Amino acid sequence: MKIGFIGLGNMGSAMIGGIIRNKVVEPRDIIGADYSKERTGQIVSEHHITAAGSNSEVAGAADILVTSVKPQVYETVINDIKDDIKDSTVIVSIAPGKTLDWLKDKYGRDVKLVRCMPNTPALVGEGCTGVCRNEYVTDDEFGKVLTVLNSFGKAYEVLESQMDAVVAVSGSSPAYVFMLIEAMADGAVAEGLPRKTAYEMAAQAVLGSAKMVLDTGKHPGELKDMVCSPAGTTIDAVAVLEQAGFRSAVIDAERACADKSRSM
Repeated sequence: MKIGFIGLGNMGSAMIGGIIRNKVVEPRDIIGADYSKERTGQIVSEHHITAAGSNSEVAGAADILVTSVKPQVYETVINDIKDDIKDSTVIVSIAPGKTLDWLKDKYGRDVKLVRCMPNTPALVGEGCTGVCRNEYVTDDEFGKVLTVLNSFGKAYEVLESQMDAVVAVSGSSPAYVFMLIEAMADGAVAEGLPRKTAYEMAAQAVLGSAKMVLDTGKHPGELKDMVCSPAGTTIDAVAVLEQAGFRSAVIDAERACADKSRSM
């Protein structure tokens, strides 16, 4: 199986790293191209994949083709490669807002399409990816794509109508969490902790809290109540967050994010 990448930026590189670490295919069976020859050389040197001289070369060789480019250049890239793609190739798109119908229209024929939205924690093997497919992708083919996506985190099959929500809750949400960690650290620095220690403790607290949600299966509200002792420190902090509209701000941010995704 040959896996092709058009676009070798941070996300493409993260996906390639996961594929190689988990031995989905050998490095030589990954072929990639990027508009930046310097970037192509860097990824080839780092991961020992096969370099292609053009997008068309990648498209013609791949059994699974990942188009990892910015949404604004998707149509240009598709026009460049659509005549080179084999009928058996599964095309994996990671562009927000570009629907399966839009993609099929741009390719101009019945092609096997998978639409997904990974996030940047894929860089450390902890990505979260929502994924859907069109009717031409078989269960076996989809299983192979899921193996690729699970190699750098966890993949969840969703309805295409839910993909904008995926962008909001996982695709863009690392930015919200980074802001939370930064704010938590700032508060700790104000109370006297060294900056480096404050960042590490805030990040570890977020990591541990997330793991509790995943490992225990308990409702986040129940886990919150476990921390909020009667007349204790935590409930006072929670009250301040509620007064500031913490939860409603997060909900509003996600809805704005989803609206933007729909309009792209």
